[in-house]
This record gives sequence, structure tokens and C-alpha cells, in this order.
Amino acid sequence: MAVAKTLALWVLAAVSLAGVGVRAQPSPEVQKRISAAIKKAGQSNSTEIDYTQFVNVFIGTDNFGDVCPGASVPFGMVKFSTDLTGYAPAGYITDPTQKIRGLSPLHDSGTGSSLGTYGNFEIMPMLCPGGFNSCKVLLADRERFRKNNTDDAYPGYFSQTLDNDIKMEATSTRRAGLERFTFPKGSGKPYFALDLANDLPASYVGGSMNIDPEQGRITIGGHWGSSFGPGIYSYQAFACYDILDGGKQKLSEYGVWTGMSDELFDAKGLGQTSLNLTRNLIGGVYESGALFSYEGEPTEINIRVGVSFVSVDQACANAESEVGTSSFEEIVAQSQALWNEKLSKIEIDIKNTPANVTELLYSSLYRGSLTPNNATGETQGAFAGTTHPYFDSLYCSWDTFRTFYPLMSLHSPVEFAEIVDNYIDGWRKLGWMPECRANNLPGWTQGGSSADPIVGQFAMLYHNEASALGIDLDELYSAMLADAEINPPEWNTLGRQVNVYKQYGYVPFGVLDTQSVGRQTREGSRTLEYAFEDFALRQVALLLNKTDDVAKYTNRSLFYRNVWDPKVESDGFKGFAQKRWPNGTFAFTDPVDCSPNDSDDSRECSLQGDNVVGFYESSSWEYSWFAPHDTAHLIELMGGNSTFVKRLDHFFNAGYYLAGNEPSFQTPIGYHYANHPTNSVDRVREVVFTNFDITPAGLPGNDDQAAMGTLLVFHLLGLYPVPSTSQFLVLSPFTPKYTIHNSFLNVSTTVTVAGFNATSVQQTIPEGAAAYVKSVTFNNVTSPNRCHLDFYDVFRVGGELVIEVTADKASVDDCGAGLPESVSTGGFAAAR
Repeated sequence: MAVAKTLALWVLAAVSLAGVGVRAQPSPEVQKRISAAIKKAGQSNSTEIDYTQFVNVFIGTDNFGDVCPGASVPFGMVKFSTDLTGYAPAGYITDPTQKIRGLSPLHDSGTGSSLGTYGNFEIMPMLCPGGFNSCKVLLADRERFRKNNTDDAYPGYFSQTLDNDIKMEATSTRRAGLERFTFPKGSGKPYFALDLANDLPASYVGGSMNIDPEQGRITIGGHWGSSFGPGIYSYQAFACYDILDGGKQKLSEYGVWTGMSDELFDAKGLGQTSLNLTRNLIGGVYESGALFSYEGEPTEINIRVGVSFVSVDQACANAESEVGTSSFEEIVAQSQALWNEKLSKIEIDIKNTPANVTELLYSSLYRGSLTPNNATGETQGAFAGTTHPYFDSLYCSWDTFRTFYPLMSLHSPVEFAEIVDNYIDGWRKLGWMPECRANNLPGWTQGGSSADPIVGQFAMLYHNEASALGIDLDELYSAMLADAEINPPEWNTLGRQVNVYKQYGYVPFGVLDTQSVGRQTREGSRTLEYAFEDFALRQVALLLNKTDDVAKYTNRSLFYRNVWDPKVESDGFKGFAQKRWPNGTFAFTDPVDCSPNDSDDSRECSLQGDNVVGFYESSSWEYSWFAPHDTAHLIELMGGNSTFVKRLDHFFNAGYYLAGNEPSFQTPIGYHYANHPTNSVDRVREVVFTNFDITPAGLPGNDDQAAMGTLLVFHLLGLYPVPSTSQFLVLSPFTPKYTIHNSFLNVSTTVTVAGFNATSVQQTIPEGAAAYVKSVTFNNVTSPNRCHLDFYDVFRVGGELVIEVTADKASVDDCGAGLPESVSTGGFAAAR
């Protein structure tokens, strides 16, 4: 359930949403610091702005947002954060009823894996008045509550204090970092438990740990299982803990421990220096690790940590090369400098922008560069030794192709190109591009081969610069062709079930497939997604002048029509996407099934084998809007403009819309295609203010690796991308002025909102407040339409874009000379 807020009521108190229980807040100082920084920046004329001050890393750490607030650099392989009990896929959550089990360097952000992901190499500070053998080292025994209202974090820094007043802090580089622990004065000898086996999903397969007391170094290596993929796979990870702070700290006791909480088994070996343990085949994790203490009862302990996916030696080398002898404060400063370089890619008029919009925008932009995790040089398995960039945690391309990568394309094409090369390298090594990569392993496919619209987006915008960015377009297209034409023997993790799709013109329900295996569910949504992926191929074929392929994939991009059943009726509206038998008859499922209005709470709607609805994490009410490349024909299928608009209104007003579900991302702007763009402006205002805010519960569910965050950025900027095209739909910005910098192209584009009225920035635009787009002018040339613009006309060349707004809604409720493009009306006919 969403909680509505207007600008005036956008309070900072925690929001209690249905079904999520008691809520906590980070330290009140976090919001005070951010608010003060925004106010100061608005009053200053200085051009030297610290954009990290505007970022609230705790947004999305509640209400199942699954955001990791840990210390990281842009696309960092490490994200230092605490791990808590309960539902905490990213390790940290704000819920005060959950306990802290340790601090660890590896996490993902914005993923919905219910058991969590990574969380390896946890370290837990503790006090043991009875000495070494009295220490509570097992997870269930050592867990502690936090000290309320002390959680603190900002880009490059994380801190949490235990209820016994031990403070834990962390900062990071790409593959390493520093941990700092402050013990209360007079509390006694500081002890630490460092885990070998434990991780968040309890997936340990086997590994070893060694303590070198003379060098003051503990090394760990092992194998763990996937958090979102087949259980037959495992990945390797290694860590190097330097615990003497360059000789400033001295060990007192050290040793190893093993145990199992459910068997009340806890054994310690004082002075022992190694563990070598395999998987416990009878079940349960055989907990194990190191235990050590320091002489002299120091109140501050510093530990350097390096991580690798290759070897222990490389983990230590990463710590030495990336941290070395730098102080904690120096690493924080280096991390913040990297974040400022990234965040300053979009500069807004802070003085005249509502403060909450500033905080939302930069917090979302931050998360848009938090993942995927740059693990270049840290490859294993089929990718070991690759000379190409490598990124872990691509879950999942189905989530990120719609807004995440289109936003990156505007301001960071170099990083975008590296990730695209990483996708292509998946094809080089495995035969298909990855759809979902979790823990360096193939993850579950959700829609099909969603890498296709991602690499297609890159090709459409940067084909002229592809070579300079390290991308071979012919190779890129070959990778797309493999996805579209070659059916993998097992398509749960790679590729598509294209054999039957090509044979029938849709993915049939209950089909006999004698060539491949996979979970035969989601037939309706897979057909819709396959068709859009074919559109992405069609676009790149246009670029490469492959005329036959253009015709072929244009035709296949229209296969979405083959699952449209015009006879199905719901709530008075006719025509819905449905799954379909091989003989051509439709297999009816109620369009309401798996929607928020579904009365059956037990219905399975995701990857479960008993999902019989035909759609992935969605209803037919929601997925029937999905044809981003051909909305004009979708309007015809639904009965024309008038019925389309009424149906859109009903979709929102009746509660079928889910802001946190990717198939709905473009739906609020659907009115553009029916020539009623002012309705889109109204709807986007409503969507933002009923689903997003600056509290920990400020996301409408899982951030999905910043898919939600980047969607919000586009809404706030008054734009929306049509994936795999160079077209952007124009809306009403929430800020009077902003500049997007593209350092690779060496251009900047400033967007000014003429007539901007801050009172329009709320859920319902007040009468008389200018918010509706009257005209769009770029470099003094007014566009004949006010609904869309092209990357090549604006962001490729740079300059000034003026969006003029008016309060006279009726006078501007049309697109002017041209509607947004659709394939069926001759759109997207030529590559730029």
C-alpha cells in the first residue's frame, strides 16, 4: 500500500506500511546533515559542490527495498556493511527488532534474493570477560542489537554501533577497504570472531583459513553457492585480513573455532592457526572461523581487508595496492572524490529545487552507479583470464534494460561500453549473453534475453563511437543473433526458447519441445519480451544495413500480437494478453490474477513451477500494456484513443498499477501515444508522490539494482527513454534547471524549465500552477512536437533545451506535429 504525500506533508518521519511492522530510523543526524547541506548549497554561489552531502544511502533499506547502504566506490566490487538477522538480502535493514551478526565486505544492492547474497567473511567485535574460551562466536550466540539512532553512512563510509557501545566503521576502494572498531574505554580486552563458513544464504561448500600471527594476517578462501541460480553451481571467493595496522597493534591470543548452533556445539583451539573444512553433507552449516584479541586493552582497532575472486594472494595484493598505508580518513576522501565525479554528471539548480527532490535525485543517481560490481581482473570459471571488462551482479537484465542503462547512456558511456563488452564476452565464453548473473554465476532468466535491448541501446546511441569505446558492432550483433536464433539446450539461465517461438509465432503453453528444457511457464510474458528483444535486433540491423534482417525482426517484433485475445473481458474492457496452446486456442486466465486486486493470496506468480497465470511477477492487466515499440497498434487493439485513455485511467484508479514492477515503468506515460500528454504529467506526479520519499521505506519495494532509482531520476528530470531507440519522451521536470555532462562526448546539455512553478511539484498539480509542456526548444529552434525528442538532436550535440510549461492544461493537451514513434505507423524507420 502506498502512502500519499504532498510537498508540504513530505515529512521525515518513518512511514509504516501495511505488513512490514515496526520501523527504525538511522541516526537523526543523517537527515539533519543532508538538509543542512542542501540549504547551504542553495545559499552559496560556489561552484565547488560536494554532491555526496545530498545522498541518503538509507533510502530503500526498509519496505523490502533491499538497498545496501554500505561503504563502496562507484561500481565497487566490495560494499562494506553489517549483516542482520531476518529478511535482509543486502545485509543491512533498519528494522530495530533484528540483530547484528557481523560486518562483511561483499554485498549486492537492490536484489530480491530472499536468503540474501554474499555476506562472506563476517567479522564481529566482542567483549569476553571470561577470556578466549568464553567468547560467543556462533552466529546465534554473538548476535547483538544496535544502539538505537546511531546508524550512519554516506557515500564511501558506513557506521553502526552495537548496544554494548562498540562502534564499527568501514570505508572502501574497489576491491579492498578499512574497518575501524572503537571500544568503550575501560571495557577490557577487545576480541574478534572472523568467519570462514558463514554467508547470508548459508551456502558454504568448503574452504580454508590460515592465521599468520607473526605477519598479523588472516587469509580465507572457499566456495559458496548462488543466491539466485541453480544450486549445482558454486563460486570461489578469497579474503585477506591484516590485523596489526602496520605494527601499531599487537596480538594477544589467537586461534580457531568450529561449531553448530542447533547442536549447541562450540569448540575452540587456542594457538591453532588453520582450518580446512568441506561441506557438511548431512545438512546445516558447520560454522567456523578465527578468534583473536589484542594486548593492552586498546580502544581503537584498525583492520585492512582485501577481497578477490581469484586467489588469497590477489586478495592481499588488492589490499596492499588499493589501501596500502593510507589512513581511514584518506580512503574516505578518495572514495568521496570518485562519487563526486559521478554525481556531478547531473547538476541541478539546488537553490530553486524543492529540497526533497534534490535529496531524491542524488540518492537515486548514487544507486544508479552502485551496481553492477566491477570485478575486472577478478574472473573465474569460463571467464578466467579474460582480457575484457568483467562485471558481477547483473541481476537482472530484465530489470535494468528499461531505465538503468538508458540513464547511464546519457552521462557515462565509458562505463556503459565496459558493461556492454562484458555482455558480449558472455556470448564469447558461453554462447549467449547473460540475462542474470549472481555471485559470478548464471542466474535465473525472467523474461528472455534482456541483454539484447541493453546492447541495442548502446548501439543506437554510440554506434559512431563504438570503436573508440572498445566495441565491435559486428561482434555485438553476432551476440544478439545467438540469443535470437540459437536455442540453448537448457534455457532457464541463458538465451530463449526460440525454437518453438519461431515455429508458432509465440511461446506456446504446454508445448512438446524435444530439443531443450526449461521451466515452461510465463508463456504470455515471455512472448511479449521475446518480441521486444527482436525489436532490439531490428534496430541494430538497421544500423548495419542488414535489409533482410530488418524485415525479419520487424515481423518478429510484432509477435506480441499473437498472444492478444480480443474476446477476454475484465472490468468492462475487452482484449488482453493470454497464454496460448500450440493448436492456436487461448488458455484463459483471469487478467486480475497476480495483480494487487487478486483475491487469492496463495497464487504463485514468479518462477515457481505452479505459476499457471502465464506472466512473470505480473498480471495480464499489467503486461497487456507492454509493447514499447508499437504502442500505436496497441491502442488499436484496445479500441482506439478514447477507450485506451479510459482503460489507462481505470488501470491506475482501480489499483492494478504497480510502481515497483518493471512492466509498468512506461505505463504512466502511455497517454502520450493517445495524444493526451498532460495526463501523463499528472500521472507521473501522482506516481512519484505516492511511491517514493526520503525515508528508509521510500521505495515501492525492491530497488532492483536501481531500476527504481533510475526510473525516479527520469521522472524528476521530465524524461522517459524508449529502450533500444534514441527517443526520449518529454514530461514536466521537478526542477527548474539541470545540466547533464557527457565527458566522453565532451558536451553538456542544459535543460531549463521556462515558467517553472515549485507549487506544481506535488501529488496533485494545483489549479493555476504551470506544469504542462507548451513547447520544446533546443538551441533556439522550437520543435514541431512537444512529446518527444531524439538523443542525436539534443544530448549528442549539447546546448540548451528549453521546456516551456503552462497552467493552461487544455490548450496543450496534444503532442503537436507528431506522436511518439511506433513500428506500425512507420516509426523507427531509419538509424541516426
